[in-house]
Amino acid sequence: MKTYDIIIIGAGIAGAALSYELVTKGFSVLLLEQHTTPENATRYSYGGLAFWSGTNPLTRQLCNESKKLYQTLSQELNTDIQFRELDLLLTVSRDSNPQEIAAFYQSVVTPPQLLNINQACELEPLLNREAISGALTVKHGHIHPEKTTQAYIKAFLLAGGKMQISQVLEIEENNLSVKTNTDTFHCKNIVVCAGGFSRQLLQTSGIPIQLYFTHAEIIETAPVDFHLHTLIMPANLQRFQLEADSTKDDKLWNESNHQLGWILDVGAVQFQDGSLRLGQISYINPNPHADVDSTKSEAVLRDNIGNVLPRLENISGTWNHCLVTFSKDNLPLIGAVTQNNHHHNIHIFSGFSNPLVIIPPLARRFANYLAGNEDDIVCQFSPQRFNS
Repeated sequence: MKTYDIIIIGAGIAGAALSYELVTKGFSVLLLEQHTTPENATRYSYGGLAFWSGTNPLTRQLCNESKKLYQTLSQELNTDIQFRELDLLLTVSRDSNPQEIAAFYQSVVTPPQLLNINQACELEPLLNREAISGALTVKHGHIHPEKTTQAYIKAFLLAGGKMQISQVLEIEENNLSVKTNTDTFHCKNIVVCAGGFSRQLLQTSGIPIQLYFTHAEIIETAPVDFHLHTLIMPANLQRFQLEADSTKDDKLWNESNHQLGWILDVGAVQFQDGSLRLGQISYINPNPHADVDSTKSEAVLRDNIGNVLPRLENISGTWNHCLVTFSKDNLPLIGAVTQNNHHHNIHIFSGFSNPLVIIPPLARRFANYLAGNEDDIVCQFSPQRFNS
């Protein structure tokens, strides 16, 4: 019976990047993923890289590390991840004051430039000028999130890692193993990278964790014959306030099916193959398997997209749903989980805001940390910060 050094649960970009970094350090690693074609937050991401958005020394350092890492990542992984730079356009709604919204962004390392309506529509001709009072713009990195994740997995496998498509049912603490629907796998360490399913998985195994998730809904299209010039997002993102409000009472997250809030942030991006992702509705429900009225949601989503980008309202596409994980302070949970002051060899690597930016450098740092090297940055993301 083989015992792995580390089992990684979840093959989104977090699990894929960490698996790759660990196997290159000499660990024997098993990566577990429940779907042959994942339907996770990575799969339905816009692919944006907000290198400009650091607000304090910690996040600014990680953004700088990430930007340097991405410059050579395609070469390192020997796969084109479609890394590029494009214009991010943050739309300001008709009933909001552009100057007030712009002031909110002054704390970031590279504040976006304020545009009037004419300038915004010149930058993005598909915009409905009647829907906005202005916009902000800044240069934004961009990748293909699926191709990047698959590049990490490919490099991981070539370096000697193992991957198994299995649904994880339970983590067994006493003999440190992972029970799946196909087999039980034994190891010395476990790292949970299961995104929005991480909380339920750990709690099923008797390990409480202050990690949360939104249900997110987007529309994905096939390649189209017109060009969206920018990545569109609202300047006033409501999702972060929704997340903050939902974490005020952790006990509500133990209820099986309790709706805690709902918002819609209109966004759109076009990938290099011409396909679009349009979104997004976000809502809070502690049940990761909660039923969704997809027909109603898609109609609401299309109506709001059409208000900002009329040409996209009725475009043919497929509605999709995924879970997006977050923490109380918008920073990830990285490190060992504990219960009754007992130290586990069970770790968490999840809860990322600005995920595509900070996951690669933190995966590299966490792999070094698990190899026995001290890291002051990794220590700042310990799940224990919420237990004090």
